[in-house]
Amino acid sequence: MFELFIAMMKEEWRVHSTMFGSLSFAMFPVMIFGIAFMGAFLVPLMQTSLPAGDLTIMIHANYLMLGIMVGGFGLMGNEIMSRRFGQASFLSYSARSLPLSDRFIFTNFVVKDTIYYFFLWVLPLGLGYIIASPFTGVPLASALLLLLTLTLAFLFGLCGVFFLSAIYARSRLALLLVIAALVAFGAALAIRTGMNPVLLFPPLLLNAAFSWTNLLVSILVLAILFAIAILLFNPESVGSEKSHKDLFAPLAKRFAFLPDPPFAAKDVLDLYRSGAMIGQMLFSFLLPLAIIWFFLSLLGPFFPPHGLLFMFAIVTGVVASTMYTWVTMFDTFGPYACLPVAVSTVITSKLTTFSVLQILPATFIAVVALLAGEFVYLVPAVVLGLSVSFYAVGVMAWLSGLSPSVMVYDVKVLFTYLVLVGLAVTIFSAAVFAVPASALAAVILLILAWYFVQMAKTRWDAIDPEGF
Repeated sequence: MFELFIAMMKEEWRVHSTMFGSLSFAMFPVMIFGIAFMGAFLVPLMQTSLPAGDLTIMIHANYLMLGIMVGGFGLMGNEIMSRRFGQASFLSYSARSLPLSDRFIFTNFVVKDTIYYFFLWVLPLGLGYIIASPFTGVPLASALLLLLTLTLAFLFGLCGVFFLSAIYARSRLALLLVIAALVAFGAALAIRTGMNPVLLFPPLLLNAAFSWTNLLVSILVLAILFAIAILLFNPESVGSEKSHKDLFAPLAKRFAFLPDPPFAAKDVLDLYRSGAMIGQMLFSFLLPLAIIWFFLSLLGPFFPPHGLLFMFAIVTGVVASTMYTWVTMFDTFGPYACLPVAVSTVITSKLTTFSVLQILPATFIAVVALLAGEFVYLVPAVVLGLSVSFYAVGVMAWLSGLSPSVMVYDVKVLFTYLVLVGLAVTIFSAAVFAVPASALAAVILLILAWYFVQMAKTRWDAIDPEGF
């Protein structure tokens, strides 16, 4: 097992370092470390408006979400690997010619991803906070405890979504029953204890009051989730034959009102036939936003009466912008290169499909507004959420072209994205907290989004695609 694990780790490094260069990719965790180190000095200032406990909740929520996003890749990993990287030979598939079981290979793959992303995302942030602790007056024990609980939060997200996606692969009905049981359990806890179930999240309990019992319980729950997911794993050969009825022509006719209907039809077929349309909607959109809502609800007392809805709308917009990765992850520009098709044409078609998918976040924000009794702010909230989404995707297209899920690990790309999107989010968050009607002014972001898209077309038409 150890030899295969080491080989997979080397393979992961080579893939990323080949795309960005060894030095550029190696600087990624250094950037995370720097952000954490500098951010540690801002914590005392932030505590004047937000208590330390709520800051802790927010950072744990972020790493829970990170684990969910990393784990969610496993839902479509088979389809992505066979279609996007079909020209490459990865150990996850070439090793099947060796006397190794699929479950053994898959277990190595999951362990590799867990450790790899821990060193990429979790450890740099924890080290930054730990090294800053002597200067900020934070006890070293508290800084070390934060690293431990952030690791556990990341693992809960990873193992949780892996567990749910394994059930989903076996039976969608079983998945619905499990989710219903979890919701019922959370509601029962809330009624019995009078607390938000989020406060009972094991890493948060451990961070609030460390005990070996809480630590062992957390590890045991993670081990059970991981073991069940591995046992439920259903190996499916990449080369297995699948047959589908012809839907391309009917879809192209149905999408005749859109620019480049054949491209839109192809994107929808990619999502539908891979199972990603339902899977991504659940694991990359609905599930993360449901968790975010629970965590944000704890911060309600620190927002103005309408603030929670608008903050949720902004977060929904940022998460919705990742739908662009849904429609770009299944193919590269390579197959189009032999056709009279420009990169800008493909980018336009992907953004068209992305625009159609925005019906989902708009509906989601509207439902939340109605359930929260904030009907009067429904339209401003939807406008704000969609404006943030289109602005973020415009920036994403300009920076990463047709490879957003890959280019995120380029330090320059991520830093620029965080600055541009962060500025817009900060400005409009402050504006809507002060004057709710200012949410309608977010349409300005649509103009900026159009500008970034035009720059993206010009930029990527001038660059020879590398196929990632």
